[in-house]
Amino acid sequence: MSSGKLLTGLLVGAAAGAVLGILFAPDKGTETRKKIAKKGSELGENIKSKFGELGEALQEKYDNIRGEAHEILEKGKASAENLKNKAAQFKEETKQTWA
Repeated sequence: MSSGKLLTGLLVGAAAGAVLGILFAPDKGTETRKKIAKKGSELGENIKSKFGELGEALQEKYDNIRGEAHEILEKGKASAENLKNKAAQFKEETKQTWA
């Protein structure tokens, strides 16, 4: 199961449990509505926080992959330049040998 689906399932389950707990608590309607509003606000903040953490983790992964790709590209360029120089040297040596 992907971490996104797991996180969503956990948050939905927690929200459902909190709402059911409040609805079955022996309080007045106004108190129950206040509790629901408070829990909803807390859940909203929790979701924002989790998505913020997820966004930061994804950004970090992206930056790492981008850095690694840049390193690979630079190594490839250096290897290509090295081969180009060797080919030029070989060409020059071949000219001198057959001249």
